[in-house]
Amino acid sequence: MLVLVLAEAAIETVPEMLWNHPAVRRHSKRQHKQAGQLLLDRSLHHQAMKRLDDDLKRGRPDITHFCLLEALGSPLNKEGLLKVYVHTLEDKVIIVDSSTRLPRNYNRFIGLMEQLFQQGKVPIEGESLLKLEHKTLQQLLAETEIDHILAFSRNGEPKTLTEAVSSLQQKQKPAIIIGAFPHSTFSETITQLADELVCVDAEMLEAWTITSRAIYQYEQAISLPKKRVCES
Repeated sequence: MLVLVLAEAAIETVPEMLWNHPAVRRHSKRQHKQAGQLLLDRSLHHQAMKRLDDDLKRGRPDITHFCLLEALGSPLNKEGLLKVYVHTLEDKVIIVDSSTRLPRNYNRFIGLMEQLFQQGKVPIEGESLLKLEHKTLQQLLAETEIDHILAFSRNGEPKTLTEAVSSLQQKQKPAIIIGAFPHSTFSETITQLADELVCVDAEMLEAWTITSRAIYQYEQAISLPKKRVCES
């Protein structure tokens, strides 16, 4: 079982201090929603976000969307061997059921996430496919009984992706941590949690690229592609 954590993800509702900004008010009026129910989005709220701390690290829910599509559509997830969590900058955690089929359309995804942040779970009735909880990454990792934590960072030890991921097959319940934000680096709190901090490319790679390639390398390490072909 591999645990994937999209950490410090740039997905949150519009902070209260921005509710009266003209850009936010226009968006609120168009969507017929209160400002606090909207997701913060750099493409819509750029001018307003200049007031925020760490503004360059925030307002990119599309990164979470792409990463989740890659992870949930993987053979590893279809085999029930992947567990996915999204940890936000506000220390909220989205627990993602492996059977979740997210909308491919970005606007529909945004609507779903706004519903989740407002209600705390989706769907509201019956078994939840998505659940939102207030907890730190440290609390999440302790609860899930992880035995090894590998985090990807430009500040990490240089390794190939194959080298970094293949050793995880020896662990019972390893976790990989990928930053789901557009700029900057992990906070010190995150890096201190990692057993390994690795850099797998000379250039900055998008979070969804690392997500798909890391999952694939883990599938290769446990010989999953061969198993699935033989079973077909």
